[in-house]
Amino acid sequence: MSEQTYNWSRKSLDELVEFYEHEIAPERRREGYDPNQDILTYQWLVDHGYSGLQYAVREHHGMTLSEFFEQAVGLGDDVSADNPSWPIDNEQTIEYLEQYFRSQQRGSAAESTLQSKRSRLGQFLRHYEDLHGTAAIVSRITDVTDQPKEIQRVTAVFDVLDTELESNDSKRRYRSDIDDLYSWLVDRGYGAFNPVRYDHEWDVAKRDNPALAPAQVGSLVAAADGTEEQLIVLGLCAWGLRRSELASLHTANVELQAESPYLTFETRKNGPGTVALIYGQDGLRDRIAQLSGREEWGGYLFPSPDARREHVTGETLNRRFKSIAARADVRVRGERPTSKMGRRFWYSAYADAVETVIDRLQSVAHEQGSSDPMVVFRNYLSEEKRREYLRDAMYDRLAAAFEHEAEF
Repeated sequence: MSEQTYNWSRKSLDELVEFYEHEIAPERRREGYDPNQDILTYQWLVDHGYSGLQYAVREHHGMTLSEFFEQAVGLGDDVSADNPSWPIDNEQTIEYLEQYFRSQQRGSAAESTLQSKRSRLGQFLRHYEDLHGTAAIVSRITDVTDQPKEIQRVTAVFDVLDTELESNDSKRRYRSDIDDLYSWLVDRGYGAFNPVRYDHEWDVAKRDNPALAPAQVGSLVAAADGTEEQLIVLGLCAWGLRRSELASLHTANVELQAESPYLTFETRKNGPGTVALIYGQDGLRDRIAQLSGREEWGGYLFPSPDARREHVTGETLNRRFKSIAARADVRVRGERPTSKMGRRFWYSAYADAVETVIDRLQSVAHEQGSSDPMVVFRNYLSEEKRREYLRDAMYDRLAAAFEHEAEF
């Protein structure tokens, strides 16, 4: 069957998962692989006529192949985070990798962040072993006389990754994780040099990240159809949630009875945390009231229609956000906005709120003989007062956008 007959670009993320389960998994099983554990390589997809899958998940769902197989399909789910399975045979390297991740777990990184890092390092090491016959990366950085050859070996792996990773953001993440591993090995005295520091730099300088304008947020609110779509706009733009956090939002995360309502998360990207519900509590109450009448409702605010999942995926919410933007005819630099642009609007609004508060303290600072109002903000206001001033300023900015009162 030719690639064109699969219509990759027209398949939703759920349809691509079903395609894997119904078409690819049986073929993998016939070849002796475990389709529930073994993550596919791009070369295997090419050899079997499925190369269009990579383009579809990258261009239409913002994922790498590894992220698709691990996060959407769920391959390797039963591998313990404390005892990861590495796609290499070198026991010494695996031992150091496990030491490295134990040190990472003692930090503040969330487990989801560490899982993604394991995936990227695993892919790097798999390519290294395929190209150079062994993944003995530690023994090859102990003698500085080996430095020129090892730089060439690592650069060869980056060249392979360069052909696989179309996203500049993905390339930066891979390079950062690999560099961090080698730096850790050198810092601990296991190696004499870091070969990543000398490779080609993957000229992918960070682009500035555009955000939605206040008037555009107002247009999205006007185009939202029903409480569910309104909650999508609120969650991204008024609360600054990541799309994965919003997709998995549960009533257990919600505290509306407190004097200052908030959301609480046991695990966020940088550890546990809370999010202030400065604006939009009524929309949240409406959604909970709408769902509470359903039979066997599990408490998720975006329950999945797929019986295999308790809630929708972050990518599903991103598609719905884009659909709202299309109806509102909102574009940012000529393109339909993504969910990240909603979160960036929140950060932009918060920064402006801080600036507003600081400006208001200018006269107080002057009377205290200081030219810097931040001195007043930090040293002369209680934490409670700082929070109150910021909440009020942030509320004004969010209300202006969501209620179409005025531009900032």
